[in-house]
Amino acid sequence: MDIKNTDAPVTTITYDKNKVDEQTGNIYEAISAIAKRATQINTEMKDELVEKLEEFATFNDSLEEVFENKEQIEVSKFYEKLPKPHAIAVEEWLAEKVYHRDTTKTEE
Repeated sequence: MDIKNTDAPVTTITYDKNKVDEQTGNIYEAISAIAKRATQINTEMKDELVEKLEEFATFNDSLEEVFENKEQIEVSKFYEKLPKPHAIAVEEWLAEKVYHRDTTKTEE
């Protein structure tokens, strides 16, 4: 997943319901699949952010000393400007990049 080069919107937009449920035929199944993918994306983004911020971590017991690290602030601002996980998940869903299968149907 390349979250840095996605075409997902940063702001809220309206989607055509017929395009969203086109793959499943059921809007609730489509939203469920999108929500699960958004959770995966959110976890990946959070893990990546925590990993990058740990590079700047200083471990001391003194609460009096608080250092502002410019690189840490830049990393945080970069992740704040990225599209939200649900927007990325919807874009992936509409581009049919999300694998979905109906587990209630049996294969013959």
